[in-house]
Amino acid sequence: MPPVLPVDINTVKGFLAEDEGEALFQHCLATAALGPCLEVGSYCGKSTIYLGAAAKTRNNIVYAVDHHRGSEEHQLGEAYHDPDLYDSGVKLMDSFREFRINMRKADLEQTVVPIVSPSAVASRHWATPLGMVFIDGGHSWEAALTDYRSWVTHIVTGGILAIHDIFPDPSKGGQAPYDIWKLAKASGLFEELPMVNTLGLFRRV
Repeated sequence: MPPVLPVDINTVKGFLAEDEGEALFQHCLATAALGPCLEVGSYCGKSTIYLGAAAKTRNNIVYAVDHHRGSEEHQLGEAYHDPDLYDSGVKLMDSFREFRINMRKADLEQTVVPIVSPSAVASRHWATPLGMVFIDGGHSWEAALTDYRSWVTHIVTGGILAIHDIFPDPSKGGQAPYDIWKLAKASGLFEELPMVNTLGLFRRV
């Protein structure tokens, strides 16, 4: 049964397919007893709403890590630039205002903990074990590798690692998420689970 969400998810900006969001919801539900969930790359909060809605039913929380300056493809002049999210005053992309509006509309301000920071900085002194990590940050090799290295060691046994935008065929999409998916597969730390659309999934062993 599809999850019941607190807002019309189609009104929230983002690039997450419905089946991928539903998979995030179900895995967040299933791992709530193991620890909080953390996502890297919240953008305007579409994935955060799926995760937050699940966490809320289990009295759990979601840490939402994003510098809110956008990935490479969101910048001025790039393919996925959204002028509504561009702060002309500082000449930088800024999705945090839209993110906060969406968390308020979804009544998730007591469930979602925004961490407005680059992934590497946020993880520097991290000590909280995590039941689930969802990586959907920058798609350059350096950004994706940093996200992977920053967070995977904090996933507890039985916890879930989810990686968005897995495209084995380079003609379909960027390769950095697929490259870290291959790292996870070869690491010996995880059991591979079936993919959902472009969402790669693993369970920590």
